[in-house]
Amino acid sequence: LDVSMDMCSFFSTCLVCLWQYRLYVYCAVAFGISIWIIIQFSTSKAQKKFVPQDKLVNGCATLQRKEVYVAGVKIFYGSQTGTAKVGRFGRALAEAVLSLHVPVEVISMGDCDPDDCLLEETTSKNICVFLVATYTAGQPTESAAWFCRWLEEAAHDFRFGKAYLKGLRYAVFGLGNSAYVDHYNTVGRNLDRWLWMLSASRIMTRAEGDCNVAQSKHGSIEADFEAWKAKFLSRLQALCRGEKKPCSGKCKKGKCRSPGRQSRESSDHEHGASQCENTEAEELFESSSEEEADAEEAGGASSVLDVEDLGNIMRHMKEAKRERELEEGDVGMSSTQENSGRKEEGGKREMITPALREALTKQGYKLIGSHSGVKLCRWTKSMLRGRGGCYKHTFYGIESHRCMEATPSLACANKCVFCWRHHTNPVGTEWQWKMDQPEMILQEAIENHQNMIKQFKGVSGVQAARFDEAMTAKHCALSLVGEPIMYPEINRFVRLLHQHSISTFLVTNAQFPDEIRNLEPVTQLYVSVDASTKESLKRIDRPLFKDFWQRFLDSLKALSEKQQRTVYRLTLVKAWNVDELKAYADLISLGKPDFIEVKGVTYCGKSSASNLTMANVPWHEEVVHFVQELANLIPDYEIACEHEHSNCLLIAHRKFKINGEWFTWINYERFQELVQAREQSGGSQNFTAADYIARTPHWALFGSRERGFDPLDVRYQRKNKVRDISGC
Repeated sequence: LDVSMDMCSFFSTCLVCLWQYRLYVYCAVAFGISIWIIIQFSTSKAQKKFVPQDKLVNGCATLQRKEVYVAGVKIFYGSQTGTAKVGRFGRALAEAVLSLHVPVEVISMGDCDPDDCLLEETTSKNICVFLVATYTAGQPTESAAWFCRWLEEAAHDFRFGKAYLKGLRYAVFGLGNSAYVDHYNTVGRNLDRWLWMLSASRIMTRAEGDCNVAQSKHGSIEADFEAWKAKFLSRLQALCRGEKKPCSGKCKKGKCRSPGRQSRESSDHEHGASQCENTEAEELFESSSEEEADAEEAGGASSVLDVEDLGNIMRHMKEAKRERELEEGDVGMSSTQENSGRKEEGGKREMITPALREALTKQGYKLIGSHSGVKLCRWTKSMLRGRGGCYKHTFYGIESHRCMEATPSLACANKCVFCWRHHTNPVGTEWQWKMDQPEMILQEAIENHQNMIKQFKGVSGVQAARFDEAMTAKHCALSLVGEPIMYPEINRFVRLLHQHSISTFLVTNAQFPDEIRNLEPVTQLYVSVDASTKESLKRIDRPLFKDFWQRFLDSLKALSEKQQRTVYRLTLVKAWNVDELKAYADLISLGKPDFIEVKGVTYCGKSSASNLTMANVPWHEEVVHFVQELANLIPDYEIACEHEHSNCLLIAHRKFKINGEWFTWINYERFQELVQAREQSGGSQNFTAADYIARTPHWALFGSRERGFDPLDVRYQRKNKVRDISGC
């Protein structure tokens, strides 16, 4: 008992002491923890400082793998059948890159789809090297032909956007022969420029190898390549270390970029470095194109201006002036003197002036005669590769790979705010130009269309069976640009299409009611109904006619008199025309169309011709909501089909719903039979829309799991894909 009492007394004394001196205890514990933290920090820092040599990759420690600046190198080459020099250079470069312990891949341009592979490189941290030769007459080699053509069209197609390839880092080595002065290294120079226009970043200056030993800077094209390869490997090592190369003071003409522009480009070290490479053994790419002039102007008024840049600014001002002339429709006046010899006897001038021809050709048009054109739709390309068709395939059963998009009149009577062509086409209220014959227009349209299809031969992913089918056009979408119904011989042109067993989908902007009444039967006649009130129509379509609203209403009345298939085409522009449901319902009762297509507006990029932005593009859910609200106001109609990836829905008249099944598709063979019978009867034997209907498949219906995508095709989703702005 005494022992237990002593123990209790001892513990009580200890506790009292701890409580009395608790401050000292806390300080001791804190000091101990601090010492432990310092020891741990010092140990880990020492471990980081020592990295064995065999653990280094690209000059960087594996412990810092998250700081890898170059994931690998991809070498794209284009060679001609029977020649192996370009491919040999590619393999030699690959071996040199591998010696630096950098992953490398050598790819023939003929074996890859540029639409897929280039976009993937915008986020891959790879370096892309392009080895391209210039062949006969300045053209690319066989395997590089499609790659280069796609890149050219993308660079000049505003639907891709100027930043389409932003993030892609590249270098170009061109092969050519300076004996051919006019075409020396044309392909390499163009490829470099097109990549730059799409915001890809050069890691170094483009270099050019010369087969002409007398002019080669190093005595042979092989020596030119070796000199460039050494510079490339040095630059690659610097990039692997994350270095931003400073200006060497050896820019073109001994002048560096102005401080203002250098500061703007400091965030993109590859772009800055490309302007400052040592040019002793290679010629610097000249920054004098109109696109680069645009970039200089974008820097703002506060930028410091070099004397050499004044030429670019003046060039840009001239281009801007010409764009204004195109938008005003007066471009022909500015070139009257040079076109004075091109007028026909009646004094009428050609619709396509030189400036207009240049602008439209850059956008990928194949111009025909003096007022017509044809262009390959992106959905044609998509269906050739088994990646799905356009909304007309879903709604009406057309074969998108066999559809020719054309127009017999580039001129239009409206200047719509959402115009895909940014108003580069002429405008007018009546036909006032020289007129080409419809036979010539159709023949050249088919030839141009076939030539564009031929370019897909051998392209990666193109299905052979569909390629063969595509060589024979089965449908013609007369909706490319302009107002086709303005063409005085539109009826002859339509008859010729039908004689070639080509169905016709004609679109008009509802400003020519008499022409609509006089139009002979087409497979399907569209009227664009972009607004439902006089005020909103004036604001959105910006028509040239002073009596535009009466013409609009008369056009809808004329449409109601047609016996063949008729369609209202509604384009929804958020904050512009999505709140006019009752007025739209009234217009539908006036024109009594068979179908109503409702589609979200397609954003066409920034333009002085329009102030629309992506904020004006409705989401698909918003389009669906609008269509459901509209369908509730028109009792004779129901929602029939949906094409989600075009942001489009179809409302159909209930007469096309037979025994609970929709018949929105078209029997094209039956239509051709009916047209021929009418022709043979001299027009007395007529027919109606109900005579050439076909059942709509389940996958095309609204509410189906496929959302309008044909299950026979494979939907392709790009990595890091931005929202699609290139609708049909």
